[in-house]
Amino acid sequence: MALQSKADKPKSSHNGFRELFDRHYPAICRHLTCLLGSRAAAEDVAQETFIRLYQTPPPEPANLGGWLARVATNLAYNHLRSEHSRCRREVGAGLAEVAVEAGPEESLVRGEEIALTRRVLEQLHQRDRACLLLRFSGMDYAGIARATGIKETSVGTVLARARAKFKVEYINLKGSD
Repeated sequence: MALQSKADKPKSSHNGFRELFDRHYPAICRHLTCLLGSRAAAEDVAQETFIRLYQTPPPEPANLGGWLARVATNLAYNHLRSEHSRCRREVGAGLAEVAVEAGPEESLVRGEEIALTRRVLEQLHQRDRACLLLRFSGMDYAGIARATGIKETSVGTVLARARAKFKVEYINLKGSD
């Protein structure tokens, strides 16, 4: 099904969009949940991803899953940056809330691990980061190849090298804390 611009959309295209949404939303939401660490934030970003699809569909819809994964990943990074800035402002103003769902030790350790993992991911090349996140979210090699533009036969090698770089960087950063 070819996507059309918003102005060209007949009433029946809403059904086609709904089919695309139903087919791709679960995978996009899983991917974003892994990236963001929050189901609620993932659902918000996934919604924005599909709004982008509806408003300005990709010029070549043959690789729609890859396009959606890329848009979702970029929106997730934007979300993380804005959350990071918001947290810095709140801490500076003394407005940050302390997590109470787990004990203080567990919350502290979990927060440190999440922050360390994000810092390590930020240190990696964008291609390596994307491959790791897509694989961790459950995408197969063919999907990763479509989303990143890497040859499918090279995805395994790229993932193995990315894992090794992640491990080295994680150990280096954990040791420097």
